[in-house]
Amino acid sequence: MAGSWCQSGLRFECRRCGGCCRGEPGYVWVRADEIVAIARFLRLPTAEFVERYVRDVFGDQSLIELPNGDCVFWSAEGCRIYAVRPIQCRTFPFWREYVRSARGWEDAGRRCPGVGSGRLYLSPEIDHLADTTDR
Repeated sequence: MAGSWCQSGLRFECRRCGGCCRGEPGYVWVRADEIVAIARFLRLPTAEFVERYVRDVFGDQSLIELPNGDCVFWSAEGCRIYAVRPIQCRTFPFWREYVRSARGWEDAGRRCPGVGSGRLYLSPEIDHLADTTDR
């Protein structure tokens, strides 16, 4: 559950700035159905997509990243797969680590200019988004 500090909701609007897509090494976890959807979107056979863009990590699968830490699908024009981006990307910044406390939400805001603006997400929706992302 999100912390009681955000029971009145949180505002967020993705500005497609790439702050969550660039710069830091990490993992963008992808599920089998997401792999199929992204491959189809890119008009690639699934096996070719996996060979080119997916790596095995800790028994799960993650998109590869560029040497500078950027997601392989980030470009100067933005996310090349935004319409079919993985659930991890779609639920940012409503990750448990950010909604657990006001300080966590402030940390997300330092990373993302869309935090604190846009649509109001109510507590049940915040909890659902955070639960969806938990692995």
